[in-house]
Amino acid sequence: MSSLRNAVKRRTHKERAQPAERSRFGLLEKHKDYVLRARDFHKKEETIRKLQEKAAFRNPDEFYFKMINTRTVDGVHRPQSLGKTYSAEESLLMKTQDIGYMVQKAQSEKKKVERLSSVLHYIDNPPSNKHIYFAEDREEAKELEPLVKSSEEKAFVPSNLPSRIKKKTASAYKELEERKRRANEMQNMVMEMSLRKELMGKGRKRKLRDDEVVVPTSGPVYKWRRERKR
Repeated sequence: MSSLRNAVKRRTHKERAQPAERSRFGLLEKHKDYVLRARDFHKKEETIRKLQEKAAFRNPDEFYFKMINTRTVDGVHRPQSLGKTYSAEESLLMKTQDIGYMVQKAQSEKKKVERLSSVLHYIDNPPSNKHIYFAEDREEAKELEPLVKSSEEKAFVPSNLPSRIKKKTASAYKELEERKRRANEMQNMVMEMSLRKELMGKGRKRKLRDDEVVVPTSGPVYKWRRERKR
């Protein structure tokens, strides 16, 4: 019977729209809209109640460090930046460690470039497998001619390589150029970090003007004042 009851066509109940004389108030609020608005209202009401309860039971002698380490901006507490300060010796030590790490990575990248270059050079320029035979006279040279011809025929000369090999070779050359660029960037970074470390050290120095630089460079040039060693 339940299936027959559901099969009977029922009247579709439509929600009442906003009357024309009240159109200035916008769309008429439906029940689902009222539920959302009521939930939001009660949530805010509960939050205010909890804050009032905390304020009522607050300990006047309570203290924690965020009371002095934060400030209020537009009613919102913002923590102050508590960056750790290092001494000059600690900064120099960290600079030295950073430079050592970058030097190690630059050397590793340089070795990879050399190894990849040697492999690609062997692919493009295979060994000729040539042998030099020495003869004392013309008769002995004529006797050695068949041996020389047979060795030349055995020489390996790559030609008509498959497209798969050519694609791998092109990708290897692309990787080689990328590693060369990375190695140069690391070397420049090491030089820049070394200069910054020297500038952090003791001694009076000044930056040279363009007309004072003997060998023009892309970066700045500094000159230290001579000091007498005791």
